[in-house]
Amino acid sequence: MPEHNAMLPVAGPAGIPNRAATPATGRSPEAGRDFAEVLGARLEDDLHFSKHAEARLASREIPLSDAQKGRLAEATSEAEKRGAREALLLMGQVGFIVSVPNRTVITALDGTRMEAGVITGIDAAVVVPNE
Repeated sequence: MPEHNAMLPVAGPAGIPNRAATPATGRSPEAGRDFAEVLGARLEDDLHFSKHAEARLASREIPLSDAQKGRLAEATSEAEKRGAREALLLMGQVGFIVSVPNRTVITALDGTRMEAGVITGIDAAVVVPNE
């Protein structure tokens, strides 16, 4: 029977480190956090926001929860599966232009900016649930 060295991290599926309880605290690093927050934070790691997008979100006062960021990451993955390169992700009254291969949100558009009705330079549009 192989020996288990407790000092080495155990890899989960596809080499993802196991986030089991830490020896020092006996608790998971995510203990006490809402499931949607944990999921959103993990998925967000795979989706980046450009400085321009961060500035637009701040100036247009568009808050995003970790769960919403997670849904954006999921939508980006769906767009990628279908071969999209530049996608418009629509979540409620907000639109996000995403460079799909780079997994980067390029900019954010609020309802007033989308009222112009014409968005160019995209090859896909994805409606994202805003629950």
